[in-house]
Amino acid sequence: MNILVCDDDKAIVDAIGVYLESEGYKIFKAFNGIEAIEVVEQNEIHLIIMDIMMPKLDGIRATAKIREDYKIPLIMLSAKAEDTDKILGLNLGADDYITKPFNPLELIARVKSQLRRYITFGSLETKSNVFQTGGLIIDDESKVITVDGDEVHLTPVQYKILKLLTANAGKVFSIEEIYEKVWNETSFSPENTVTVHIRKIREKIEINPKEPKYLKVVWGVGYKVEKL
Repeated sequence: MNILVCDDDKAIVDAIGVYLESEGYKIFKAFNGIEAIEVVEQNEIHLIIMDIMMPKLDGIRATAKIREDYKIPLIMLSAKAEDTDKILGLNLGADDYITKPFNPLELIARVKSQLRRYITFGSLETKSNVFQTGGLIIDDESKVITVDGDEVHLTPVQYKILKLLTANAGKVFSIEEIYEKVWNETSFSPENTVTVHIRKIREKIEINPKEPKYLKVVWGVGYKVEKL
């Protein structure tokens, strides 16, 4: 997932970037509202963290401009604690507000919360190359997989298997069908190969791999991703 961090204080931008990159997010940086708008127009951004007080174009006016064309979730930052700033920012389209100095863990929690809402209810679900069931989302354009807002990293083969099953959520595929569609060759005793990959995928996407929510076995038939 791509996050834009905009603040005229480079140290703050770098610090936030370090925290979010440790969570697996890709960070774009801007240091005033004009730069922020340019980044949004030139890149696929999934969330914005925007400071209010900045030179050239402040965060309030930048937010108003971005909201004319984009529904990207936006968290506002400010060194001020006055209610008027908070109300103005929220009225102009900010989704959340946090006052500096802030706890990095709180910021990360708010980022994940906004991304979950965006993924579930926002524009990602309208894209034809995005496959979703419940909190499991595969963006086939960016090759990014998220589960409840957290990015999951799979090998290329694991990705192909999960994409096949998720794009056809609810449909049961036999081990032979999975092998032939993913490896593009006729299967010959593929049970061990496919089963090992399925187990690895479960370990990465399931809270409890022994009681999977998404990737399930249909005994005597094959595997499916549950349609939620």
